[in-house]
This record gives sequence, structure tokens and C-alpha cells, in this order.
Amino acid sequence: MGLKKPPDGGWGWVIVVASFFTQFLCYGSPLAVGVLYLQWLDLFREGKGKTAWVGSLANGVGLILSPICSLCVSSFGARPVTIFSGFMVAGGLMISAYAPNIYFLFFSYGVVVGLGCGLLYTAAVTITCQYFDKRRGLALGLVSTGSSVGLFIYAALQLELLELYGLDGCLLIVGALALNILPCGTLMRPLNFSNPSPPEKEPAQYSICIEKEKSLEENISILEKGYSEEKFVRPLPMSASKQETPLPEKESATVQSKETDAYKKKVVEQKTFCKHLAKRKWQLCQNYWAETVSLFKNRIFSALFIAILLFDIGGFPPLLLMEDVARSANVKDEEFVVPLISIIGVMTAIGKVLLGVLADVKFINTTYLYVATLILTSVTLCAIPFAKSYISLAILSGLIGFFTGNWSIFPYVTTKIVGIEKLTHAYGILMLFAGVGNSLGPPIVGSFYDATQSYDLAFFFSAFCVLLGGLILLLAAIPWENMCHRDSTKTAPRPYIYQPASQI
Repeated sequence: MGLKKPPDGGWGWVIVVASFFTQFLCYGSPLAVGVLYLQWLDLFREGKGKTAWVGSLANGVGLILSPICSLCVSSFGARPVTIFSGFMVAGGLMISAYAPNIYFLFFSYGVVVGLGCGLLYTAAVTITCQYFDKRRGLALGLVSTGSSVGLFIYAALQLELLELYGLDGCLLIVGALALNILPCGTLMRPLNFSNPSPPEKEPAQYSICIEKEKSLEENISILEKGYSEEKFVRPLPMSASKQETPLPEKESATVQSKETDAYKKKVVEQKTFCKHLAKRKWQLCQNYWAETVSLFKNRIFSALFIAILLFDIGGFPPLLLMEDVARSANVKDEEFVVPLISIIGVMTAIGKVLLGVLADVKFINTTYLYVATLILTSVTLCAIPFAKSYISLAILSGLIGFFTGNWSIFPYVTTKIVGIEKLTHAYGILMLFAGVGNSLGPPIVGSFYDATQSYDLAFFFSAFCVLLGGLILLLAAIPWENMCHRDSTKTAPRPYIYQPASQI
């Protein structure tokens, strides 16, 4: 008997609500960090590229360290990791209020908050998948919208808190709100385990521990046996030992030789165990590396890897820099009806739902749909330098948010390319490099501004990156081999032979 069958409802919907609010509370401030970005620029007087590292680290560290996050959740469970991560996110936000310089923010806001968000995302996805099977897609879709709703609300909330309490008060209040992750974590009740699983299904690490315990028990029994024999020999009377001295010496020598043999046997067993353990770990590393190499031998997967890296380098910076773009375009504060970041957030949620619905349509190829979102994103990025009013920037922000909702179909694309059996391995690799793109994108775009004092060249560069990734994926996804094979299988037309009319 293994895990209890996923209930696909019941307490699972409580898990969905709790996971939704964990995403809402932890990702709200990091995704809406563009509001705080302007304050840090004015406070620390650093370059835009260097200041952008704070928000990029907060959104990229969790993805880069996703393998470690998965290991923590699998080792300790979703509930303890969620509660611990709640303290991390809240603590990181609160101590960021007392940051003396930008470098302190790299650690407090970038690393601490970013790692806490990564752990919370992994825990929420894991516990949701455990409770749902048939409705897993719906449940994960509802959970993923938590970050988009958080972006929409936190952008306006942080603007209001900045006006009322300043930067320090805003970070302290947002950190206090993040403490609500703790009660959400307590609701993540793990599924009950039934009887222990049969030996053939036990994990490798568990069997190794059992073998180790058995070997230790054997060593202890050998030592106890030697000790009992030695104890049996020593309490001879003094008179007998004086009369027959050779016998005790012979028996003591025998006991010493047995102790020596037992010790040697114990050393040999320990060496053998260590060799087997090292060999097994090395074999696991080799298998992981072989599976990784086999994934990259897949032409479409390699193209998808390049596309997601370039998309995050070029497509993520508007989420962080859009407010500063509006200020650089001399858009007045009175014209801001809704923060641009809030528009991106609500349109991202809509995009996730609608693109997910389109991905379920049978005659739509999800890979081509994903490529279409990349190409349209690049066109939108090219239009940003020409937008000089709030209305135009709001429309472009909404389009970018909608196309960024392609994250909901990204697992579909990965599954179609590598298969469901390799999804976990492939998705982990792709998320790792997506985190690298998130971390590098805003500083690169900010560096363009520092060098040219304009965002025009920066967004042209972003558009080029996204377009290049989309075209590479499109060229790799087109079945060139099938087209060539189809042409070769066509019957060649019969040649026309001229014959004079007299011969007909």
C-alpha cells in the first residue's frame, strides 16, 4: 500500500486556497518591485543597472535554486517548508527596511526573499499535485493566478503605503502581511500514509539505511560475543591460575585473536559499505548527466531552452522597469489612473486562463501557440520606445502582461516535446535557466540606459532577444524531415515523349 489516492476535492480545495494565498503574499511585493525600484534609485543614487539587480535577484534566485527547493520539500514536507519560508519572506522584507546601502538589499531582498519565494512555490505545487489527479490542471491554474493577483494588488498597495509611511514603513507593513503565510502553511495537511510499502518499492536511500543498520547490528553482536567469551575466561580462581598458568594464557590469546578478527571484519564491512555508497551516488550522477545529455540531443528541447532563456532576458525587464519608463517619458503622476504594473498583473492572469483554454483545443499546436506569443511580445517591446503617453503605455503594458501569461502553457509545450516521463527533469533544467534570464535581464536593460540615457536601445535589444528565441524555436519545431520525406514519396511524373503524327 502506498500513498492514499488523491481525493480530487474535499480538503484539497482548502489546499488550493491556502496555496493561492501563499503565492499572493510572497510574490506580491517581488513582482511589483518596480514601485520600490524608483524609491531605491532616489535613495541610494546608484545606476539603474545596479539597482535593478535587487528585483531581478528576488525573482530569479528561487528559479535558479529550484533543485534545492525541490530537495527541501521532498525531505521535510510541504507544511514545514511553507512555515519556514514564511519567516524568510517576512524577515527579508522587514530587514530590507533598514538597508544601509544597495548591497545589503542584494542579500535581504534579493536572496532571502527570493529563496523564500522559490521554496513556497515548490511547496504549493507539490502539495496541490498530491491532492489532485483528474482536476490537477484546474487546481494548478487557480494556484498560479495568486502571483498575478498579488502583482495587481501590491502595486497599488505599495504606492499608497509609500505615500503614507515612506519606504521603511512600506517594507515593514508588507513584511508583516507576509506573516499570514504561516497560518496558510498550517492548513497544508499532508495525505495520510497507509501500511509501509513493499520492499521492492522502497526508495534506494531507505534500503541503504536498513543495510547499514543490519551491518551495525552484526558488528555489535560480534563484539558482544567476544566480550562475553573474555568475561567467561577471566573469573577463574587465583589458585587455578597459579597451578595451570599455560591454559589461561592460551585462552586469552584466543579471545584477543577473536577480537582482532571481529575488528578487522568491522573495518572491512565499513569500507565495503562506503565503497558501495560512493559507487551508487556516482552512478546516480552519471545517470542524471546521461539523461541531461539525451534531452539536449532533442533538437526542439535545445531550441526551447534557448527560447526561454532569451525570453526572460528580454521579456521580464518591463515588469520591473515600466514605471521608470513612464517617468523617463515625462508622464505626469496625475495621469496614472492605475499603476502600469497593476495592468500587467491583471492581464497576465487573464492571459494564463485564455491561453490555457486555447492549449486544450485539439487542432491548436501548443508549440506554435507559444512561438506566436514570443513573436507578438517582441513586436510589443519594439513599440515601447514610441509610446509617450499614459494611454499608450497602459495598452502596451496590458499586451505584455497578456503574452506573459504563456507561462500557463509552458508545461504543455515541455510535455509535448520530451514526454511526461521526462517532464520533471526537463522542467527543472528549463526553470533553472529561466531564473538566470530573470536575474540578468533587468540589469542588462538598466545598463543600456546608463550608457545611452534612454530606454530606446534597451527595449530594441529586449525585442531582438525575444524574437530570436521565438524564431529558433519555430525553425526547430517545423517537421522538415517529414516534409522532405513526403516530397520524396510522391510518384515522379511520367516524361512526355514526342512522337510524329505519322507514327500514331
